[in-house]
Order: sequence, then structure tokens, then C-alpha cells
Amino acid sequence: MDNTGLTTDQLQTRDHISVDFRQPDEELVASIMEEIETISYSHSIGRVKGSLRETNGNIFDPDKVSIGPYHHDDEGLKSMEDQKWRYVYALLNRKLNLEASLNECVTALREVEHRARACYEDRGDIDLSSNKFLKMMLADGCFIIELFLRYSVKSLRRRNDPIFTTPGMLADLMNNLILLENQIPLFILQRLFQVVPIPKQCTYSLPELAFRFFRNIIPGDPKINQEKFNQEAHHLLDIICHCLLPTYPIVRQQQPKSENKYLPSATELQTAGIKIKVARTDNLLDIKFTNGILEIPPIVVHRFTRKLFRNLIALEHCSSDSIQYVTSYAIFMKDLIREDKDVKLLQKRFILTSYPATRKDVNKLFEVLCKGVDVIEFYYEGLCAQVNGYKGRSWHKKINFCPKLFPSKLGGKGCFSY
Repeated sequence: MDNTGLTTDQLQTRDHISVDFRQPDEELVASIMEEIETISYSHSIGRVKGSLRETNGNIFDPDKVSIGPYHHDDEGLKSMEDQKWRYVYALLNRKLNLEASLNECVTALREVEHRARACYEDRGDIDLSSNKFLKMMLADGCFIIELFLRYSVKSLRRRNDPIFTTPGMLADLMNNLILLENQIPLFILQRLFQVVPIPKQCTYSLPELAFRFFRNIIPGDPKINQEKFNQEAHHLLDIICHCLLPTYPIVRQQQPKSENKYLPSATELQTAGIKIKVARTDNLLDIKFTNGILEIPPIVVHRFTRKLFRNLIALEHCSSDSIQYVTSYAIFMKDLIREDKDVKLLQKRFILTSYPATRKDVNKLFEVLCKGVDVIEFYYEGLCAQVNGYKGRSWHKKINFCPKLFPSKLGGKGCFSY
């Protein structure tokens, strides 16, 4: 008996219970981890939905290089496979022991294989064994890293490298690497970048290398975009999508929603007394309407614009997010631009700039982008309501006498379905 009132046997029993720890059930923990990873990463790299693909032909298909499993066996892309493995060899051979580097990469990838498979929408239909899947991830991931390295560090390029010596090849690869169905998980690139031997000439991080490769095709201010490349994302196209997301809060309608969500064209708005000017914001989707002034950020239309925006829209249609920001922007611009005179007005206001090679297609660009599109929640609905409700000079006259401003009353669809 001690001062607690317990006997020696009782104390021993109490002490025994206090130190009786059970070993964790490793199989159960592993199973739960797999379930969490499956839910967390499920469908982050989806297939292009039927309506979008049907109206856009093969714009979503790679024509030079296959990345990931969706187009892995396409016959037309086989010619780039040897070039991939040359890049893998160049990357891993910068360390004295090539086999050791390769083994380290395979070990790192095997740890995240389940998570990587969970990213693909058709993962159950991906007919690749574990070894073949990891081999594909290794080849594609190392190829992208070496491509980024050679793009930013010119001294790493070989004299006979066809990617940098064949006219148009680099641009074609950029176009292929922004395709939704041609992505690998970003964490695969991050994991490989941690273990591959990075050459001493390179002082850039992986986000910096990726940004330098894509910076000329991403709309908006480069400094702002570079900061956003450090954000978490599912894959390379997803990072670019993050760069474009608006910073302004969504404009909510103050009055009950109207059936007419239609936006008059740029020249119609100008005739109605609304001023259109270029916005000073650095974000492409930050459009605002204040005191009769519609401010729109500038956009440069180039050879990558159509394919980039089409795949960003496809990405949004695979997402569970209710607001489709890039899709909403395309619809907004489609309504604003209907004729050549609308293009000329926006060019005069320095809102729209295009290279000579793409100038003739500008007035049809956003119309093409909106084909096959369905919008769950239109981001600019409240803003369009503000524009339509503005009591500016001669606005009432246009509202009352111009039937084109109200296509919904004439049986039109408005801007929510194309």
C-alpha cells in the first residue's frame, strides 16, 4: 500500500496498462492512404468532353509528342520517342553513375505511382503494367525537365538537336505541352527534379524553368504570372489557368435576375454612350464597369491563343468548380466582338492586339472558342446586368428601339449556351 491507496499489484496492473501500445495496422493505413489519394487527385487530368471535341476536330490531340497515357500508343507520335530517350540519357548521365541515377528516379516514382494513376479519368482503362507506367512517367517527366533546361540554358543544347534546329519544332512542342490530354501530374515533375542531377549552369527552380518556357504564350503581366507559377497545381496547363484567374470579386446582381444576359457589341455600347477603355490591371480576366466606363485588360492574340484557350476551357469543363472563369471570358468577348468594326474599335483602344498572321481570324476567334460550351455559372453575369441597366445618354433610346440588344425576347439563347 502506498500514499495513493493502491496495492502493489494494482500499481503494477495500472503501469502495465499505461504502456501497452499496439503496433499500427500497416495494411489498413496503406489502404486508407490510397483511398485519400484517389479522392484527392481523381480526374485532375481528364478527357475532353464530347460536345467540345465534336465541335473542334483534332485541336485537342498532340501532333508531335505524347505526354502521359492518353495518346501514348498513337502511331503518329512514335518518331519523338527516340528523342525523348536521348533527353533522358542526357539528363541522367550528368551524374557519374547513370545506373544509380536511374534507380533513384524509379524508386521515387514507384512511391507515387498510385497517386499518379488516380489523376487520370480513364485510369481503369489505362492498359499499362506498373513497370510500363513508371517507364512512361520517367521518359515523359525527364524529357520535359531536360527540354526546360535546354530552353533556359543555351550552353546545354547540342549542335544537332532537332528540337532547337528544326524551324517551328519548338513552337509545335509548346502547343503540344498545353493540351489537356497531354499532361502528367505536376508532382511527378517535382519529384524527378529533386533526384535528377541538375547541371551547375542552371540556377533556376522548376517553377522558374516552366515559366520561362511558357511565358511568351501566357496573357497578362509576366511578373505577376511568374509569381503564380509557384502555386500548387495539378499539372502545367493548370498552372497557366491559375495565372489567368480574376482577382476581382464576382459582381452580384442587386435586383432579381433577368432572363437577358446578353451583352451588346463594342460598337453598340459606344453608340449607347458607354465608354470602353483599356484597363490598367495586370490580370486578363479583371473586367469592370464603373460610372459608364467598361474597362477591359489588353490581350495579344498570337499563334498559340486559340489552342491555349480551347484547352483551358476544356479543363474547366472537367473541373467540379461551378464558376468557369476562362469560359466566361470567352463568352464575354464573343458578345463584344461580332463584326470587323468591333475588332477595329478594341484595337483602337489598345485592348486587342494581334500579329499579322492571326489578324484575319481575330473576329472569329471567340466565336470558335465558344462552340460546344455550356456554362454553369457565368462569372460576368452581374457585370453584364450593370451594363444593360446603365442609365447613360441615349441608352434608353437604344434599349427601346434596337431589337438586336434583346435576342432573348426574339427567341435567342443569350450567352449561356453555344
